Amino acid sequence: MLQVYLVRHGETEWNVARRIQGQSDSILTSAGEHQACLVADRVKSLGITHIFTSDLGRTRRTTDIIAQACGCSQILMEPGLRELDMGILEGRLIDSLSSEEEGWRKQLVNGTPDGRIPQGESMAELALRVHRVLDNCLSLPDGSRPLFVSHGIALGCLISTLLGLPAWAERRLRLRNCSLSRIDYQQSLWLASGWVVETAGDVSHLDAPALDELQR
Repeated sequence: MLQVYLVRHGETEWNVARRIQGQSDSILTSAGEHQACLVADRVKSLGITHIFTSDLGRTRRTTDIIAQACGCSQILMEPGLRELDMGILEGRLIDSLSSEEEGWRKQLVNGTPDGRIPQGESMAELALRVHRVLDNCLSLPDGSRPLFVSHGIALGCLISTLLGLPAWAERRLRLRNCSLSRIDYQQSLWLASGWVVETAGDVSHLDAPALDELQR
């Protein structure tokens, strides 16, 4: 059975400011660095053999902290794990959006088929690329135990679609900064063959609520 661990990056300055990130970037806060250290301590005994990380700065910094704790040298930059492209709204404060712009943003969470922000991605397009990265793990050597470091919407889309939901389904899975999830590729008598979700959004290793959730 192949086990794949999933980690969302640590808290960023734009998370705190309620600024839309998408594929733009923002550095980790001191709290985000601390969160990354805590999840690194959680996973260092799991035998991680490969780390696949989004190539954005916030995930790369989170990966650096995890890799050092795990002693893992197999780090692969994977653009397919980037966050959803949020088009012309990237860099904008949520509270500054017009009613039309807020309507574009809400299409990403309220179950609108093919919802997207102008010049951005749809959830279906996001699902295709994150699943491509996941399926590539099936060609890793036997005994591999990979870990993905990615983003909230990207990982939420991956997990939700593995559960059989459409990519554009209402967003109801909370993945806090530096939460830990696990998915397995297996054959079972009482589960559908292939990928299954073992855990999602575990934050038991964190010592304080994530600010990006407290303020919403």
